[in-house]
Amino acid sequence: MTDAGRGVELLGAGTPGDLTACDREPIHVPGSIQPRGVLLAVTEPDLVVEQVSENLAGLVGVAPGDALGRRLPEVLGVAAAGAVARSASAFGDLRERNPVEVTLDVQGSPVPVDALLHRTVVDGQDGVTAPATTLVVELEPAHGPRPFSFPNTYQAVRRTVAELNRATSLQELYDTTAQAVRELTGFDRVMVYRYDADHHGQVVAEARAPGLNTWLGLHFPASDIPAQARALYEKNWLRLISDVDYRPVPLHPVLVPSTGEPLDLTFSTLRSVSPVHVEYLQNMGVRASMSISLLRDDRLWGLIACHHYSGPHAPPYATRAAAEFLGSTLSLRLVDRAEEDEVHRALQVRSTLAWLATATLDEDRPLADTLLGSPDLLDLLPADGVVVHLQGHRAARGEALPEGAAEAVVAWAAARYEDVVATDSVLRDAPELAAVLGPVRGVLVLPLPDGQFVLWHRTESLRSVDWGGDPHNKAIAEAEGDSVRLSPRKSFDRWRETVRDRSQPWTAQELAEIGELRTQLLEALYARSRSIVRAAETLQRSMLTAPPHSARLQVAVRYVPAAREAQVGGDWYDVFEQPDGATVVVIGDVVGHDTAAAADMAQLRGLLRGIAYDSADGPAAVLRRLDSAVAGLGLATMATVLVGRLTRDPASGGARLRWSSAGHLPPLVTGPGDGVLTLATPRAELLLGVDPAAPRTESETLLEPGATLLLYTDGLVERRDQVFDDGVQRLRGELVAVGDRPLGEACDELIGRMLPEGAEDDVALVAVRLQD
Repeated sequence: MTDAGRGVELLGAGTPGDLTACDREPIHVPGSIQPRGVLLAVTEPDLVVEQVSENLAGLVGVAPGDALGRRLPEVLGVAAAGAVARSASAFGDLRERNPVEVTLDVQGSPVPVDALLHRTVVDGQDGVTAPATTLVVELEPAHGPRPFSFPNTYQAVRRTVAELNRATSLQELYDTTAQAVRELTGFDRVMVYRYDADHHGQVVAEARAPGLNTWLGLHFPASDIPAQARALYEKNWLRLISDVDYRPVPLHPVLVPSTGEPLDLTFSTLRSVSPVHVEYLQNMGVRASMSISLLRDDRLWGLIACHHYSGPHAPPYATRAAAEFLGSTLSLRLVDRAEEDEVHRALQVRSTLAWLATATLDEDRPLADTLLGSPDLLDLLPADGVVVHLQGHRAARGEALPEGAAEAVVAWAAARYEDVVATDSVLRDAPELAAVLGPVRGVLVLPLPDGQFVLWHRTESLRSVDWGGDPHNKAIAEAEGDSVRLSPRKSFDRWRETVRDRSQPWTAQELAEIGELRTQLLEALYARSRSIVRAAETLQRSMLTAPPHSARLQVAVRYVPAAREAQVGGDWYDVFEQPDGATVVVIGDVVGHDTAAAADMAQLRGLLRGIAYDSADGPAAVLRRLDSAVAGLGLATMATVLVGRLTRDPASGGARLRWSSAGHLPPLVTGPGDGVLTLATPRAELLLGVDPAAPRTESETLLEPGATLLLYTDGLVERRDQVFDDGVQRLRGELVAVGDRPLGEACDELIGRMLPEGAEDDVALVAVRLQD
């Protein structure tokens, strides 16, 4: 369609090229020009000619070898060179003042010429040397409206500009421009050519001569216009090939003497084009071609592509400038139209996002239900269905996913470690999911903390694409002597492709909007989790009450939360008196360190109190009944628990302790002397919640007056760098060290000695001392 560089060597037109390296072709330094004009590169400010095109004599009357090293007035004449020098010395972009209208004196005959000026810049290779500039002067024989001026250019397109301003749709903008450019330039076919996100092009408007078949609606693959060609179009907005059969005119010398580099022809109007692109045009039957860039935010959005079939065609510079002006006008109108559409959509999206953000503040309603209210997540992002799993609640809207599909997709997305994961072809990007997805082809996932997620899904969007030739047959092989080279395809007949296994794509704007939703959801989850934590902290404090007063016993209790943000966990203690005067002491640790563990702790504590309060059963029977209650009530929890029952022993004046342990750490007893006794159980016992039929054993010991009983959870003795046994042994030593200080002070000093840098895990502690 356009200036598609498909070769690797910077050679003249017609030179064989290797299509496999088209993206590496440095098409901005071809080393040659088209022969419809001549080129001179001159130094500044002395204007010495240092490089010329080899056809210089045909227009200027001076041989290339005679021009090199001479000042510009000696080559072009004083008047013409003076006009060039004055234009070059003015401020601003030289191209904005093109053309400089000059008249050359060639063998006594006046020759009107358009001089087109621009500068090239070569950065210092050592990073210190100042950039070198070269003034490039291109001369084209002048024809067409003169004198050239902006008013003349505007006059030529004034009616079209008015029509563009009145256009009410994109298609009207396209059609008006295509017709106007054809009337202005005289090309046989003028097309408006638009790129998609993958740089494939589509003809969206066309004006053509009678008898030409239509290309309207055809698509052309991105490979037809390589990346470096698109980048060139973003800098130089108009390119003309007046005769595709031209023979390139080399520059002499090959390198610019003052820079030692090839001359950069990015902004040249005469720049020679890729030889393979010339062959591409010839295969299409095109004899002359022109393209005008359509830009948005300085990026190439599309092209106005002009083709001529009946022979060479060279619109004068003034006409080309008017056509470029139309292209710029269309670009501005397209931007305006796109921004209007985007603003309208953005307002709708912002409204939906704002409503959802406000609705999430209602913490009495599950967040999943909030997001699927009205409006819902399908109003924010159109899809066939959406699944939400937040804070233990799951909800869905729209088409249902097959069983297990959501979990499989979310696991795949989570493994990518991205905030937003999207694909319009799961079969391409995650073929391992094909068996579980059913008709789903596109997914967009927000992976959130703790396995939470939001998942949108789309089914297949079956569509047909009409290509200008088979896009999968980008090149053909041709014999050339003893070698084979690649050549551009020769068929541009309409070729229909059915696109399967892809959904409607997720646009960049949609991805950005879902990114904003993710931020809102994280904030809502954090706010709700803090509320839950505060409630759990309140619940836990209410559970961990002060022990009862007793004339026979001193009791001290402590709870130290781990050094983490959520100050809740599953550790607990309890001390209470039974109606018969016995004292029950309990220490427990629910598996887990979150609000769920705290809730389970509260349930177990309440159940145990209810079972043990007025029961004459021993601790083993209490644990058996508690285990049965956990199973019967369906409480999915496990815990270590130790229950002890202290009764007075009249004979010794002390107390008898009967205890049973469900996998908990052994109690310690310090006697009136210096020793520390570890109350080990006969055998290891299962945790609570593992097997309600598990047998529970019971042990008994006599505590003498003045003895201290210590119950504790694993946070007091477990460290990353030590095992339980070592921790318990250290605890025994610290118990001896704190001695017989008042019980509360002893507990505080014991915790300080065992946890000098704070608790890594929650710690609960109960100390009971028998009065002498």
